[in-house]
Amino acid sequence: MKIVRYQDGASTHWGIVEDRTVRQIKGDPFGHVHPVSKTKRVEEVRLLSPCLPSKIVAVGLNYRDHAEEVKLALPKEPLLFLKPSTSVIGPAEAIVYPTLADRVDYEAELAVVMGKVAKAVSAERAADHILGYTCLNDVTARDLQTKDGQWTRAKGFDTFAPMGPWIETEIDPSHLEISSYLNGERRQHSNTTQLIFGPLQLVSFISHIMTLLPGDVIATGTPSGIGPMAVGDRIDVVIEGIGTLSNTIVASEA
Repeated sequence: MKIVRYQDGASTHWGIVEDRTVRQIKGDPFGHVHPVSKTKRVEEVRLLSPCLPSKIVAVGLNYRDHAEEVKLALPKEPLLFLKPSTSVIGPAEAIVYPTLADRVDYEAELAVVMGKVAKAVSAERAADHILGYTCLNDVTARDLQTKDGQWTRAKGFDTFAPMGPWIETEIDPSHLEISSYLNGERRQHSNTTQLIFGPLQLVSFISHIMTLLPGDVIATGTPSGIGPMAVGDRIDVVIEGIGTLSNTIVASEA
C-alpha cells in the first residue's frame, strides 16, 4: 500500500495510491485506514511530504561502500545525528541553496517511517512499530560539515530533507536497489544489502535512546557516490519498490 499526503485545492488529505489514482482516507494512517469514495488522478493533486515527523534521526556512515569511499573504519555502533522537522519538504519542492554554504551535496537514503510509539523495543519486535518506507535526500552543506566538526548546521537548513513520494507499507527493506541521478546522470548506485545496520537494528538501537513517535523518520544512511549540486540542478532519488523523489535546486532569496 502506498500512503500519501496531498493537497487538493485548499485542502490537505491522506490517501492511498492505486494505479495512479489517489483514494482519500478518513483520519490518518497511524490509526485505522478508512478509504472513502473520493478519488483523484495523481496528476490532479499536489503530493506533499508523506509524513510530518517530530524528528528525523539520521545515521552516518552506514553503507560499507561509502565507508570504503571515505576511507573510514566501519562503525561499531550506529552514528546518529538529528535533522529538524523544519527541514522537511515534499516531492517537486525546491531545495534552497543557502548563502552560508559553498558546497551542497545530495545523499540518497532509504527512510523508515514509524507507525507506533517505540521505546526500548527489541530488534525482533521493531517491525511491529514501522509503518513503511520512503525515499529521502539527506541534503548536506559539505563545507560547513567539515568546518563545524559536527553536523547540525550542515544538515539542518530549511528544505534539506526532501521526502516522498509516498510511504510504501508492503516492502522488504533488506534487498533494495538505491540510486541518485543528477540531471539524469546516475551518481549513486548501491543496494541495502550494503547497510551496516539494518532498519530493524536501527529502530531498536534508537528507541533505547529516545522515544520514537508515529510519523518520526529514520534516515538509514547513504551509499558511495555523494557529490555536489548547483542552482538549477535536478536531483532524483530512486529506490526499488518505492519510486522516485525529484527536487530541483534554487538560489536563496535571503
